[in-house]
Amino acid sequence: MDALQSHNPVFADRAAAGRALAQLLEAYRGRKDLLVLGLPRGGVPVACEVARALGAPLDVLVVRKLEVPQQRGLAMGAIASGGAVYINQEVRQQAGVSQLRLDAVQAEAAAELQRLEHLYRGERPAPEVRGHTVILVDDGVATGATLHAAVSALRMLRPAAIVAAVPVAAADAISAFQGMVDDFVCVHTPRYFRSVGQFYRQFGDTGDAEVRELLRQMWEEHTLIAEGTDQ
Repeated sequence: MDALQSHNPVFADRAAAGRALAQLLEAYRGRKDLLVLGLPRGGVPVACEVARALGAPLDVLVVRKLEVPQQRGLAMGAIASGGAVYINQEVRQQAGVSQLRLDAVQAEAAAELQRLEHLYRGERPAPEVRGHTVILVDDGVATGATLHAAVSALRMLRPAAIVAAVPVAAADAISAFQGMVDDFVCVHTPRYFRSVGQFYRQFGDTGDAEVRELLRQMWEEHTLIAEGTDQ
């Protein structure tokens, strides 16, 4: 899309951003293998609108970065829903992280991942990703670190294709995903970019309760649609 020329908000809220994003994803409507995954927490309200518009099932991809000990913020890998594990061996080796320390970091992250998955999904199993076309949705991309970790981990689950989809992203962040994803869909790539929230009139925190409720609603809607199709 053309670069945005002002600092004015583009989207009323995350739901409106999701509806705008869904219009650019119409080519994927009707695919039998389609799965929409939202990145908690802020990506879920956006993904909800995308999944609804495309008639696709919705779930979450919970991702936990594996941070280098003593260098919080520096990721040496990530783990994600479905048992995906990605380790950046170059970063790990440069940071001098032993296998024992890596195992400890991974165990801690896995425990938090399991807690969040149970919080959001309850006893519902993680979705089947292998062989599916996955649209991975967040509410925006600034540095791209979180989405990069998510894509890297998701690739380990062997989907047929990964489509990264966001309402707004910094142009230099998008270029970092070339070769990582099969498609990158974005509504706005503004010329002036300070933060994702800059482009929303309402950009409050998305709570865990809201994520759970959106997932519950979408699972019920998709079940009803599937039952109606079978009849």
